[in-house]
Amino acid sequence: MEPGSAKGPWPRNPYPAPPPTQIAIPTWDRAQAFAPGPIDSLWQLYTYLCMENSQKVNDFILQKLKGADEEIKKGSRGITLNLAGNNHSMPVERLTNEDFLILSKTLEKNPYINGLDVRYNLISDAGLYYAAKLLQKQHSLIYLNLMFNDIGPKGGELIAKALLKNTTLKYLRMTGNKVENKGGMCFAAMLQINSSLEKLDLGDTDLGMQSVIAFATVLTQNQTIKAINLNRPILYGEQEESTVHLGHMLKENHSLITLHMSKHNVKNSGLKQLCDALYLNRSLRYLDVSCNKITHDGMVFLADVLKSNTTLEVIDLSFNRIENAGANSLSETLASHNRSLKALSIVSNNIQGEGLVALSESMKTNPTLSNIYIWGNNFDEATCVAYSNLIEMGRLKPDDTDVQPYEVDGRVYLSEVSNGLKRHYYWTPTYGEAFSHSSNAGFSLVPVGQQL
Repeated sequence: MEPGSAKGPWPRNPYPAPPPTQIAIPTWDRAQAFAPGPIDSLWQLYTYLCMENSQKVNDFILQKLKGADEEIKKGSRGITLNLAGNNHSMPVERLTNEDFLILSKTLEKNPYINGLDVRYNLISDAGLYYAAKLLQKQHSLIYLNLMFNDIGPKGGELIAKALLKNTTLKYLRMTGNKVENKGGMCFAAMLQINSSLEKLDLGDTDLGMQSVIAFATVLTQNQTIKAINLNRPILYGEQEESTVHLGHMLKENHSLITLHMSKHNVKNSGLKQLCDALYLNRSLRYLDVSCNKITHDGMVFLADVLKSNTTLEVIDLSFNRIENAGANSLSETLASHNRSLKALSIVSNNIQGEGLVALSESMKTNPTLSNIYIWGNNFDEATCVAYSNLIEMGRLKPDDTDVQPYEVDGRVYLSEVSNGLKRHYYWTPTYGEAFSHSSNAGFSLVPVGQQL
């Protein structure tokens, strides 16, 4: 008997078994799942929309939506739907533009989902059209993570234009999508109007000098953005024009808490521009100038500003070349003047034992500095003993540093442990806490709104 035939009002089994690529729905659920009337659960609505649009059900999405439904039944609100396409012990079917279309329709009226993480998937500029529609219709979404998809300048323009009218999104992460200078300019223009976005991550998006200057200009007026990531723009030549403009911005801006400037080709003269601004700035708490060309001469400027600046709490100097002289300049200021800095990363700075020991000595007289990260420098026996003693006496907690002492044949050595300011910036572990204090100390010490 065929479904809908005149021989009976309703056949016993109107739906054949689904093909292997689809999820089998229990017989008693089928009428409810595929009915056009009210549908209570996310997974049923998603399955119905897939059928209505002749779209194959994505098992990964279905599984996550069922988990969200369980959380909603328990009374949870403010749920983040994690659909990241990486770091799974079992392979998952990464989201395509077509998957994202159905997902956005599923979520557009749901008040319980306030975060959507679709990092490391196959979403392109076409998929960003649906993301823009979602931002227009979903008024509970405060966190959207699109990092490392296939989004280009057009997609950046679409999402930026959607944020001109959106008043709910607080944190947008575009990391690794090549929106380039054109997309960056659209985001900068958006910040002239948007008054709700608090965190914007455009790291590794191939921004140009023009868009970096545009952000610096806009942030002299925008007082809503509290954290911005402009890591690794595409800059040509040896001029440090970006630091001049960002330095001027820091003099005028009184709301920015976190600034990431990794891989900006900052040299000592550029750091001086930033330090000159920090004499006047009283809001910045987290400064990231890692992976630049700063040497010990630049530490003279930073050490001097730390004598009077009482706001900075986290400084990331990883992967520069400050050497012993730079470490000694910092240790002198930290020992006798500064009492506000909580965390310092000097990973891979070609520092020898003398400079590392000097910093360990400064911690004995400085009660505020709690986190220090030193791996990648040149450890001698005195260094190993000094940091081993700090840990043993309880002055340096094991979770607040990236080294751990061990002993062989009566001699102390240091091994690396997976702690740091932002160890999970590009990835999250397959087990354990993804956003623990020990692995993401910078975000824990200087939190900015919800979501890391």
